[in-house]
Amino acid sequence: MDRLRELFWVINGLILFTLLVWISDLDRSVATLLYTPGPAYFPTWQLWSGQTNPFWMGIYKLTPWPAILLGISALAVLLLGLKRPRYRCLRRQALFVLLLLVLGPWLLVNVVLKDTLGKPRPSQLLEFGGKFQYAQFWEPGTGSHNGSFPSGHAAVAFSAMAPWFFLRGRRSRLATGFLAAGIGWGLLVGCARMAQGGHFFSDVIWSGGIIYLLGLLLASALSLDRECAVAPDASPSLIEASPQQPGCPSSFGA
Repeated sequence: MDRLRELFWVINGLILFTLLVWISDLDRSVATLLYTPGPAYFPTWQLWSGQTNPFWMGIYKLTPWPAILLGISALAVLLLGLKRPRYRCLRRQALFVLLLLVLGPWLLVNVVLKDTLGKPRPSQLLEFGGKFQYAQFWEPGTGSHNGSFPSGHAAVAFSAMAPWFFLRGRRSRLATGFLAAGIGWGLLVGCARMAQGGHFFSDVIWSGGIIYLLGLLLASALSLDRECAVAPDASPSLIEASPQQPGCPSSFGA
């Protein structure tokens, strides 16, 4: 499947999902299942299961670590590529990972979308002890600048799928493993944030969609499908080695 067609299907899938959420009011239905009203003498006391449950709190605290480890690995490969010919052909892959982490969860999700849209979080809604009305993400938000849509924590977690984009054409089974791990971790973190009253279901799914779409665009811009080319000043043994041979690793995620 070429990337243009893949972009088309992902975007249309997100649009269809959004329509279903809008028609069924799925966001508030899921939030209602995770919320327990406060006692009559203290009605504003919010009881969200994820705020006290040790499992969900542990997931919340572990959220950034897969992305941090991936980012450190990518930075190390990028720096090694400056001096060691063996790693120079991997610099585009390392740069891709770093750009995905910086442009996705941080810039696009947290700075551009969350601060601009201002969608109220579940814990901020009137029906859950807050003071704001529910709003779709395309409606002017009345919440804080650090709004509900999309989920920043889930976006960080979904970024763990990054190696999928440059391994898929070389080592499909390993690539699929990274994709499954990234999606699984993103959904688990998203469940933790929903259980804490921090996000709606659609916030989580859109975070995954945004990271995937950005990954497709960056992979195309950096030509990740192009074979590695060893630098001219590399040793003869490295020049003769193909990407499948030991001379030049096929990817740092392998």
